Amino acid sequence: MYGSTEDAERTAFRKAEKKYKLYYDNTRKKKQPRPVDLSDVIDFKSISESYHRNGELPSGIFPIQCDLHTPIFCLETHPGFYFIPGALPVEEQCRWIKESLTSFPQPPNRTNHNAIYGPLQDLFAAAKDNKVLIQEEQYCGTNNSEVEIIQNDINVPTWNFFDQSGALSKGGTCKSVPASVLLRKLRWSTLGMQFDWSKRSYNISLPHNKIPDALCLLAERMAAPTLPLGEVFQAEAAIVNYFGLGDTLGGHLDDMEKDWSKPIVSMSLGCKGIFLIGGKSREVPPLAMFVRSGDVILMAGQARECFHGVPRIFTDKENAEISSLELLFSDEEDSALLEYIKTSRININIRQVF
Repeated sequence: MYGSTEDAERTAFRKAEKKYKLYYDNTRKKKQPRPVDLSDVIDFKSISESYHRNGELPSGIFPIQCDLHTPIFCLETHPGFYFIPGALPVEEQCRWIKESLTSFPQPPNRTNHNAIYGPLQDLFAAAKDNKVLIQEEQYCGTNNSEVEIIQNDINVPTWNFFDQSGALSKGGTCKSVPASVLLRKLRWSTLGMQFDWSKRSYNISLPHNKIPDALCLLAERMAAPTLPLGEVFQAEAAIVNYFGLGDTLGGHLDDMEKDWSKPIVSMSLGCKGIFLIGGKSREVPPLAMFVRSGDVILMAGQARECFHGVPRIFTDKENAEISSLELLFSDEEDSALLEYIKTSRININIRQVF
C-alpha cells in the first residue's frame, strides 16, 4: 500500500500507535513507563455514567436503545461502529477468560505455536504445573522446516510436556522451553472455522473444535442491534488474541469474510487497553478509546473497512481496572488464572464467515 516502510511510519495511524505505545524512561533505580497524554482518549464508561445521570452525551456520539441492559453508543464519523460498555457481567467475563486459556487453545484448534512446536495439549495446565516442553529425542537436531514436514505427514507430536524430574532425565541434548514461557508467548488461537494466516483465508478443510453454543448465543445477542429485524448472526469462526505487558496489535483490516454487513463481535477481557479506529487508509487520523473488561465492540458495514488496532494495555494496579475479576478469582484453585489476567488482556473476535 505504501512505497516504503519509511512512508508507513509517517502515516496518521502509525503516529497514533507510537503516541500511545508503552515506552520506558531509564533511570538509575529502575525502568519507569514514559508518561502519555490520555486526554484525547474517549472513555465510554464515563460517557455512559454521565448519560444515565443527566442524558448528556459528547458531540459526535449518539445512543441506540435495545434489549441489552445498557445503551449502545455509536460514532457519527464511523457508521457501523457500536460500543457497548460493561456488556458482560463479571461472572461471564471470568467464564470466558478461563475458556480462553484452558479450552480454546486446545488442538485441533490452532495457535501461533503450531508453526514451531506443532499442536500443544493442555498448555495452561502445563504452565500451572511448571512443566517443560521438550523435543522428542528422535527429532533432536531436526530443523523447524523438517519438523513441520513431519508434523504434516505424520499425526504425531514432535514435542511433549514433562515435569521437572522428567526434563532432568532427558539431559541437555534436546531443545526445551518452559511451559510458562510458552503461555506468555501465546498470541492467538482460532476456534470454529480455522483461519490460514499464511494464505489470509479460511480453510474449511482444517479440523477444529466447534465454537461453544453459549458463546454463539452470546455473540448472536450482542450482534442483534446491528442487523435488520429477523436476521440472525451466525457465529462460524473466532480469533482469540492474547496481550501481555508491552504487546500491541498493529493497524489492520478484518476483510476476509464474505458479508461485511454482518458485524465482528469483539469482547474485551482482563486489563484495560486502548483501541484505535481510523478510516479506509492509514492516512486517516484514528480515534482512541479505552476498552475495559466486559466491553463489547461491534463493527459492521462501513466500519469493517476501517483500520483498527490496539497500541497499549495497562497492567499497573491503578489503571488495569480488574478489581472485580480479582474478587471472583480469589479462590486458591483460580490462582493461576488470576496470576495470568493481572498482567494480561484477552480479546475474543467472533465472525460470520459466509
